[in-house]
Amino acid sequence: MSDHYQNFKVAIYARAYEVQKMADLDWLKQGFEMMQRHIRVDKVYLETHRDWLVAEESAVRQARDYLLGRGVQVAGGITVTVNEPNRFQTYCYTNPEHRQKLKDVVTTTARLFDEVILDDFFFTNCKCPSCVAAKGDRSWTEFRLGLMADAARDLVLAPARAANPNIKFVIKYPNWYEHFQGLGFNLELEPPMFDGIYTGTETRDAVLSNQHLQPYTGYLIFRYFEAIKPGGNGGGWVDPFGARYADRYAEQLWLTLFAKAPEVTLFDFRQLLRPIEMAQRGPWQGSGASFDFDAMIASVRREGEFWPADATIALAAGRAFAQVDEALGALGNPIGVRSYKPFHSTGEDFLHNYLGMLGIPIDLRPDFPADASTMLLTEAAKHDPAIVSKIKQSLLGGKTVVITSGLLRALQDRGLRDIVELEVTDRKASVQDFLIGWGNVYHADAPVLIPHISYLTNDSWEEVSGLTQTTGHPVFHVADYGGGKLYVLTIPDNFDDLYRLPDAVLSRIRDVLLRDLPVRLDAPAQVMLFAYDNDTCIVASNLPTAAAVRVVADRGVPALRDVQTGETLSGGVEVRDWRGQATGKIALNLVVKPHSYRVLRLERAA
Repeated sequence: MSDHYQNFKVAIYARAYEVQKMADLDWLKQGFEMMQRHIRVDKVYLETHRDWLVAEESAVRQARDYLLGRGVQVAGGITVTVNEPNRFQTYCYTNPEHRQKLKDVVTTTARLFDEVILDDFFFTNCKCPSCVAAKGDRSWTEFRLGLMADAARDLVLAPARAANPNIKFVIKYPNWYEHFQGLGFNLELEPPMFDGIYTGTETRDAVLSNQHLQPYTGYLIFRYFEAIKPGGNGGGWVDPFGARYADRYAEQLWLTLFAKAPEVTLFDFRQLLRPIEMAQRGPWQGSGASFDFDAMIASVRREGEFWPADATIALAAGRAFAQVDEALGALGNPIGVRSYKPFHSTGEDFLHNYLGMLGIPIDLRPDFPADASTMLLTEAAKHDPAIVSKIKQSLLGGKTVVITSGLLRALQDRGLRDIVELEVTDRKASVQDFLIGWGNVYHADAPVLIPHISYLTNDSWEEVSGLTQTTGHPVFHVADYGGGKLYVLTIPDNFDDLYRLPDAVLSRIRDVLLRDLPVRLDAPAQVMLFAYDNDTCIVASNLPTAAAVRVVADRGVPALRDVQTGETLSGGVEVRDWRGQATGKIALNLVVKPHSYRVLRLERAA
């Protein structure tokens, strides 16, 4: 077995608590050797500070030197918390004692390592009297953005570079990117200041964890941060917490790597040694999913590598990595419909990830996609004061702009009526039947509550309507302007209800949004598509049962080849639109197992 994976590197993060234990070299050796039996470890981050605890320098040096002797890269880590269990109590950056403490920790750590990463607590949630006084009349967002940019420069980077001119200092950002500005994370100013950034791609459980992040977040957030600092996004960071079933851990690792992250950091040294609880096996045991615990254990037993204590998180991570590494080398660069999230913006928070769960690959960036022939704009785009003018220019250039009802509401009194006279009203409609074209009605499994959009008949048109007893309401609406087309996608009050939309409705929306991509899906919600620029794609299902999927491509693609199994899928059928007219597309059928994925290559005709 090679000492390294072919297409990515793996790092392990050790907290200061465990680094302190590494003063016992036998403890370190035993734990690290158990991990290496399953994971091809390239790097270990040794944390020097967390929760006001500073690891003994002798323990840090001993652990560093042992790992270097094992041929492993070693870097430092710092978590800037006072008491993490106390609702993530951070440092107070108006407190002179805290400021000096951080400078001292940074200086010591920089002397020990040439690379240091800040774990994702370099923000502030402090509202002590000192912070209240320093804030003054500014909003908390304005105050904290400035405060933390100054702290990055004066308390972290300046002392680190003074202590070690060769230092590479990296800031790791967590998964709640929509709300960064409110706590002082500054995606506009900090990435250029730091030598590198890192991405928290952990999504855990979408329902039972407090953040309620959709799985697609693990892919999208890495791509967004890569756009913010191209080539400077070091990797994705995953932990094993908050998962109801073991596949959820593996899925987070896969999604991080589907985004082409060059490295995955596993948090943390202690957790990797934790046994996989038998209770975690119930929901998916024997489901036929790609990541099968019983098959994994049986395989290890056959290979003669099994110890009862070895059924750990490290074993699960290693098996997931081995599986995905086989396919990653076949993939090109990720592509998707271009979308725009300005720095420090909010509005329809995390909506892009729900849309990603509908099989819509999204290329999210902090700059307006003026060169894109098709773009998707959510309410977050309202933070650009020139957004209406930019939309007009794109439409006058013959482009397609798809906006959400949230952005329409925000812009309808800011000049958008000059393009088309639409209005998001205060009325609501509970719809369960959906009309496409003339007489094509599709039924959802439950009602969906949507805002009602009013429009002028024949000035714009309903592409998809939500039906009530005696009338209809725009769900997907279109207006012409200057050679281009403006579409409005109505977003339900509860984003979850997007998953209730009938497959035919989702296909009509995808058909518009993904017209510039070489592939799209006809599939249920929660089946994701990841597309790449070399005629490859991944179809990944988050469903608990097998999903029947149609992969739609140009007529010149008569077959698909499964990159991992070598299976060729052919016998596609011509795709016709709701009017029965040929679209020039062909659809090929495949089945995706629950909590699983398939890597496909489009086989073009010679």
